[in-house]
Amino acid sequence: MTTKEDLYEHVGPDAIIPPGDILAQELDARGMSQRQLAAQMGRPQQAINEIIRGRKALTAETALDLERVLGTPASVWVRLEGDYRLALAKAARIQKSA
Repeated sequence: MTTKEDLYEHVGPDAIIPPGDILAQELDARGMSQRQLAAQMGRPQQAINEIIRGRKALTAETALDLERVLGTPASVWVRLEGDYRLALAKAARIQKSA
């Protein structure tokens, strides 16, 4: 049986993919708007929009809310955010040394 965590394993630590991109795809697949997600999470729509646009980090607290609403394990969201931040740091380091 494939779990939701298995579905996100393809996003490796070197890929610079903001978790908001995955969240936007998930919302689209479910036919859910940012407004609907925000309401179900009890969060401002602007916060959800900023996560999707990559302007705001996805916190552990937000990951828990996403797990509750979407069913995707919080650990997936936390890992996606950590991998994204690590990839950004690596890219910045490479730019500095170039």
